[in-house]
Amino acid sequence: MNARLRSFVERELATPVSAPIAGMAAQLAATLGGRAVLFYGSALRTGDMDGVLDFYVLTDRARGSPLRRLGMRWLWPDVSFHEVIIDGVTLRAKVATMPLATFEKATRGSFIDTTIWTRFVQPSALVWCADEATESRVVGAIGDAAITAARFAAVLGPERGAPREYWQALFRETYRAEMRVEAPGREQQILVYDPARYETLLPIAWDAGEVAHSAEAGIVAPQLPFATYRALSQAWLVRVRAGKALNIARLIKAAFTFDGAARYGLWKVQRHTGISVELTPWREAHPVMAAPAVLWRVMRARAS
Repeated sequence: MNARLRSFVERELATPVSAPIAGMAAQLAATLGGRAVLFYGSALRTGDMDGVLDFYVLTDRARGSPLRRLGMRWLWPDVSFHEVIIDGVTLRAKVATMPLATFEKATRGSFIDTTIWTRFVQPSALVWCADEATESRVVGAIGDAAITAARFAAVLGPERGAPREYWQALFRETYRAEMRVEAPGREQQILVYDPARYETLLPIAWDAGEVAHSAEAGIVAPQLPFATYRALSQAWLVRVRAGKALNIARLIKAAFTFDGAARYGLWKVQRHTGISVELTPWREAHPVMAAPAVLWRVMRARAS
């Protein structure tokens, strides 16, 4: 990573957040054994704490049962739902957890998974960190995510065009590869919040990733050697072929390992329908088996 990209990443990761969000990050780090906590998603842009906040907790190693640790090796991250009261206000968060070393490999594109570098080429803030050495590793990983994303964008985008066209192509194709349930045009919604950021980032990431390019009057054109273009194209085809199966496997894993799934689901039901369903010990322990009965109860309540 060159100095320009490092400066860009350091500045963005230092985005200030409110005291309650910083406090929740510290509590999550203590609870989950975190070395660093990243905050991202719509609340980072808006500051709205009424919904579910999004955090990534990076740890020294996978934790939990042998089965969970095996899942973390291949089907990271672990996902959990947390409710924390800070200054009398209840904050809710969906938290992804994975080892920092795995995160670093994922952002470099070392795995066929596309979700990590796609997520973290978008804005995030480093809201809690154990020490300077860990902070440096996180900065490097976020920079690698930008390089990985920009290199694939050079292949998936047009021969020449505005920077936003490359990002639109990248996000559109990653959604398809991941079998994400996203409305058409979602890739444009990502860019609309801060188009200047992405316009600035693309040539910086290309330079850092040694992608030669020309720029004139707002139009850019990557100039990849044929061997590099072919290698990236083949790498992308592998990810497309494996992406859907990988995402299905991850969803199945989440159905049985999502800590707090029942609380999260019932909160979502109440928020979106206004119908309150009691969280019983059985529902909390068996969220998958409890789901059909909860759905039936909600349907009956809405019908009446």
